[in-house]
Amino acid sequence: MDSKTKEKRLQQLRDTVSYHRKRYHDEDAPEISDTAYDALLKELQALELEIEGKISTANTVGGEVNEAFSKVKHVVRQWSFDNIFDKEELQEWDARLKRLITEADQSVEKLSYVSEHKIDGLKLVVEYQKGQLVRASTRGDGVTGENVTHTARTIKSLPHKLAKPVDLICVGEVWLSEKEFERINKEREKNEEALFANPRNAAAGSLRQLDPAISAGRNLSITVYDLDLLKVNGTDVVEPSSQWEELNLLKQLGLPTSPDSELCTDISEVQKYYDKWLKRRDKIQYGIDGVVMKVNDVDLQRLLGYTAKSPRFGMAYKFPAEEATTVVEDIQLQVGRTGVITPVAHLRPVLIDGSTVSRATLHNEDNIKRLDVRVGDTVILRKAGDIIPEILSVVLSLRPKEAKSYKFPKKVAECGGDGSIERIPGEAAYRCVSKDSGALHRHRLYYFVSKGALNVDGVGPKLIDLFLDYGLISSYADLFTLTEGDLRDLPSFKEKAASNVVSAIEQARKVPLYRLLVGLSIENVGEETARLIADTFGSLEAVRNAGVEEIASIHGVGTTVARSLVDWFADKNHQKVVDELLPYLIIENPTTGTKSNLLEGQTFVLTGTLQRMTRDEAKDVIRRLGGNVSSSVSKKTSYVVVGSEPGSKADDANRLGVKILTETEFLDIVAR
Repeated sequence: MDSKTKEKRLQQLRDTVSYHRKRYHDEDAPEISDTAYDALLKELQALELEIEGKISTANTVGGEVNEAFSKVKHVVRQWSFDNIFDKEELQEWDARLKRLITEADQSVEKLSYVSEHKIDGLKLVVEYQKGQLVRASTRGDGVTGENVTHTARTIKSLPHKLAKPVDLICVGEVWLSEKEFERINKEREKNEEALFANPRNAAAGSLRQLDPAISAGRNLSITVYDLDLLKVNGTDVVEPSSQWEELNLLKQLGLPTSPDSELCTDISEVQKYYDKWLKRRDKIQYGIDGVVMKVNDVDLQRLLGYTAKSPRFGMAYKFPAEEATTVVEDIQLQVGRTGVITPVAHLRPVLIDGSTVSRATLHNEDNIKRLDVRVGDTVILRKAGDIIPEILSVVLSLRPKEAKSYKFPKKVAECGGDGSIERIPGEAAYRCVSKDSGALHRHRLYYFVSKGALNVDGVGPKLIDLFLDYGLISSYADLFTLTEGDLRDLPSFKEKAASNVVSAIEQARKVPLYRLLVGLSIENVGEETARLIADTFGSLEAVRNAGVEEIASIHGVGTTVARSLVDWFADKNHQKVVDELLPYLIIENPTTGTKSNLLEGQTFVLTGTLQRMTRDEAKDVIRRLGGNVSSSVSKKTSYVVVGSEPGSKADDANRLGVKILTETEFLDIVAR
């Protein structure tokens, strides 16, 4: 961007961040996720630093004070933690603290950390005098908050009287359990009231009620995590000298603290704590979006002090964002192997869910119109686990004036011939009119050599393009005629590379029947369907001669797949393709009559990474023992086998009451 464009972007970001901050803090009605807001804030901070040399408007803490509540000037100013997002930033923060401590002629040997959950709730400042609860207030702008004592008293876990008659100011997070959140929303739906977007909004809305009876009916909870001020009043209470001692004292006084906080001797233990809760975050009753680390030693906390916005001695380490914001740089059309056209957004590269992405699917023309996404738009992007990124919405306040609505073209060059495309009847998708275009031919060849089909190791789209461009192949069968001499003179090809390619092709000659069916790019025939068909008919010849009714009678196949398969083999061009290919292949037909029935009638779903076998090996074991494998969880699923870093399928299993197996438990079953 040129300087004028950057200045304009800076002002747009300031306005947008200010708007969404108000929606979050003041109105408890956010329109975008916390992670999307963080992304906009991070971009704003970077531009402020680049253009003005300092961070200014991004330093605001919390929101404004609602005039409906009396104002409370905090005895101790309230702060907001800065955020970091990866291991490298964590190590940089640790190094920065050690440098500041060393420069102050103090020993870094005292440096340790207390790690805690970063609870997604509403901050509450609670004051006690002589052990009695006298006031509770929201953070507000950090200096002045709102008096919500009347509703805070309805929180059952917040004691009205402490175990000792001390004067004390503590800070905690008010939250609502997922179960309670669901109950409240069901009740609101029944009463035709607007639903809360998430538990955090529900907690904030419940605490900021004028009528405490409403708050009392919503079962709020609180977790206290900090001690701001203490007067022992002649009791035997000893003032803490560390953050860890503070937590223990708060607990001894009867305040609810987290049982999951940990004292970490160094930054590597902080990382271990983070990694542990990143995996377990869904197993606790409140929402967390990261962890908070604080220097344990109170003297070191005082030494390190504060910036204009945040304590230097503490930091929030956010979990990888499943949502982020970025800019659409182009929209291009991608032609799939069956001719279906998918619009793809080319994005300014952005880190999301632990990896850098530069593309996102837009699905189809109707979805583009629904989103009204345009080149130049700032968009909110979502990516969860291994799911392809998709665009959720457009940040309209950041749209350039020159951005034009996207119009789906009538022709696509990659479709071959005259490039014409047509809308698929009854669907929102387009496809190439010409079914044998050059682009489609390439995609079919890519698919033929892919892992799920013939699995030609080391031969992917780039090599297929090279072979096609130099006229070495024009069909599936041509692949098996290649020699090392054909390949050695190709650009960037050396003798060893040529040898490896020919060897990989030779190994691919031996192919299971179902993989061959997959590799032929027959519409509607994927891996699971191909296995069912291969297992039923036992040979390619039998499949080629089967009728629609015969194929459709296979459980899990159906008429649509059957018609597609029969029509494909009835095409004379396809018959020629298969006949030319067969002399080069050794087809492994499925064995019949030897399959065990140990898992007969049981359906398995696999998620996460298995350690002792590959996913494909596990699927083969299940099928060999008479079981079925599915890609999605339903009430009919028998087991979900969970490896490391499982995806949403594990959550689906818990929600539907499907039994979950560890890899060890799964192996115990199949080894019987």
